[in-house]
Amino acid sequence: MPLPRLGVVIVTMGNRPRELAALLASVEKQDVPAARVVLVGNATPLADVAVAENVIKVPLAENLGCPGGRNVGLEMLRHSGDVDVVIELDDDGLLIDAEVFRKVQQLFASDPRLGIVGFRVADEHGHTERRWVPRLRTGDPMRRGPVTAFLGGGHAFSMPMLGETGLWASEFFFGHEESDLAWRALDADWKILYEPELVLQHPRTSPARHAVHYRFTARNRVWLARRRLPLPLIPVYLGIWMLLTMARVRSLSGAKAWWGGFVEGMRESCGPRKAMKWRTVWRMTRLGRPPIL
Repeated sequence: MPLPRLGVVIVTMGNRPRELAALLASVEKQDVPAARVVLVGNATPLADVAVAENVIKVPLAENLGCPGGRNVGLEMLRHSGDVDVVIELDDDGLLIDAEVFRKVQQLFASDPRLGIVGFRVADEHGHTERRWVPRLRTGDPMRRGPVTAFLGGGHAFSMPMLGETGLWASEFFFGHEESDLAWRALDADWKILYEPELVLQHPRTSPARHAVHYRFTARNRVWLARRRLPLPLIPVYLGIWMLLTMARVRSLSGAKAWWGGFVEGMRESCGPRKAMKWRTVWRMTRLGRPPIL
């Protein structure tokens, strides 16, 4: 089977110029070049960003959120017709190994039903936080294997898979869009692989640093359940996460924002509903993470 042609999508808001420059340099240093690299500016003109010849800059007038911005890049790569696998990277990430793209090529060439490859995210000291490991048992971040989730910071998609599942849920704007896409991929019988040898270096930060974290987390969890879960599992999923969140939130303002988002998720449209099959529920359970956690 021929090696797939690679594309890259990076979304930035223009507030991390030093990190973005380092990331673009690490993309250029890969020993297998990408056919196309798309840099999307969410509400930023990208005028001061220096790029290589194969990088297409796409400044957007408004902030479409991370999934919305990525969809712009994915659509460009899809219409180009010369990309089989797309790699998406956070703008404050860094590829520290020059063979990442080569390994991605080999993985997708070896399995035509491989839909998503998740990278291992590690800080500048090589430490991978527990929340960065896409499984419930997080003790060994170096354990490779099939999973039910992936991290948005560094991953690769099969273009044929995206053609079947659709792109990111742009209405999510921030948070849980990875789960929505992962569940769609699994329901369509695609595989998700966690490959710890593919490393994206990323600063250790808290998602709660974003002002909208609690609100969007709650709203999008409700939307995710309403869109993708069989009806009997919706109250189970939401009830479990309600208890977990109230046990973890350490501030009154955070709790109020979370409950506001929860109500918003119940009241507002979540987009089209297509619940996963019960066999997908069983498949996820066998993989170690039933879709209620």
